[in-house]
Amino acid sequence: MHIHKFEKIWLTFGIGALIVFLTVLGVSAFYVGNQPPSCLATVNPEKVDTTAPFDQPGLKKVEGKDWDYELVFVAQAFAYTPGDVEVPLGAKVKVIATTKDVIHGFQVAGTNINMMLTPGYINEIVTTFDKAGEYLILCNEYCGTGHHMMTSKIRVVE
Repeated sequence: MHIHKFEKIWLTFGIGALIVFLTVLGVSAFYVGNQPPSCLATVNPEKVDTTAPFDQPGLKKVEGKDWDYELVFVAQAFAYTPGDVEVPLGAKVKVIATTKDVIHGFQVAGTNINMMLTPGYINEIVTTFDKAGEYLILCNEYCGTGHHMMTSKIRVVE
């Protein structure tokens, strides 16, 4: 079988690129320690209302952390608790969320917050609210007949 010179060049280039890609991926995964986020934080979905911090959802100022506030949300049948929240402008906020019943989405329009809330697991993300205004929170995972009414708001105030 005869392989043309240009085919040999492209084959060599493709195999070389594959080796470089796999080497970078391997070094990144094993040496540097990069890995996908794991679901180490769990909660019993039947006891969310009695488990801290979900027993008191809302905004809380924290001291001695890398962020200024913790914002706790609980999703349930077609509602988020709390419904509306005021956050100070420029605040670094850790958003902590879970759900009590089915899979829900948690997207804050205009920010980098977009999580899938699964019963039994706790999701967290840290973000800074640099722009004043209202940010709509909506469920982007179909959760039943009242899905379209499942919203909340974050008001960023000075």
